[in-house]
Amino acid sequence: MSTADLIRQRLAALEPESYTLEDESAQHKGHAGAASGGGHFRLTLVSPRFRNLSTLARHRLVYEAMGELMQREIHALSITALTPEEL
Repeated sequence: MSTADLIRQRLAALEPESYTLEDESAQHKGHAGAASGGGHFRLTLVSPRFRNLSTLARHRLVYEAMGELMQREIHALSITALTPEEL
């Protein structure tokens, strides 16, 4: 299973109304993180779970959902975390 597929599986824990996931790894060839096998991803996620949370708390929820993927499979994850009302 690809890293993108693993990320998509784990996003279910955040009950997303919608999300987009872009694999930007090809843009980082030669980068130390890419050399070790970690991918670069950009995520925009809309979830009611983010209501009344700061940006930092929202990002922490995403990192928690990713778990050990952040140790090797994901080198960099750019996150935009929104509530449905913020669209």
